[in-house]
Amino acid sequence: MAKKRDANKYFKIIDAATKVFAEKGFFQSRVADIAREAGVADGTIYIYFDNKDDILISLFEEQMRLVLENMESKLSEVENPAEKLRVFALTHLKLVEDNQSMAEIIQVELRQSSKFIKEYKNEQFARYLDIIAGIIREGQEKGIFRADIIPGIAKRAFFGALDEMSRFWVLSSKKDYDIKTAAVQISEYFLEGMKA
Repeated sequence: MAKKRDANKYFKIIDAATKVFAEKGFFQSRVADIAREAGVADGTIYIYFDNKDDILISLFEEQMRLVLENMESKLSEVENPAEKLRVFALTHLKLVEDNQSMAEIIQVELRQSSKFIKEYKNEQFARYLDIIAGIIREGQEKGIFRADIIPGIAKRAFFGALDEMSRFWVLSSKKDYDIKTAAVQISEYFLEGMKA
């Protein structure tokens, strides 16, 4: 979404927006707040982004790029599809735990942007879901998962469970269990249900 890229300033603005959105919320934040946090003039923001929604979407795209790289790297070390599903769950939830500001933006602020919800075609997120579908297909080919499981439905159900746990983690002040416990529990529910 960025117009022009001087990498240093672009990422400086993205980092500043992450802090400002997490602290004030998307709707309460102003472009001037982001510019101040980034140490640039207000007008500089508009060299890189059309508006505040554009900054939010660009921030999400950068985060998804990193998440995809991280997930693909972790999964490349694993052979067994059942174990891949466990690794996916733990890696996903660990990202929430390790990067709380970004998790809050994705879980709360992003979903309040009408431009993001109505207009944005998120190809990187589709790729992320397709990783889950790929794991399920691989498990079916190896006879580990039931053949009647529809990967397109299963990937959304599995992600939905992880997403709800992430949302709970971000919004809850009291954590009754750790990320690893949640990842194991969610993985096992699905693995038991898909077992051939």
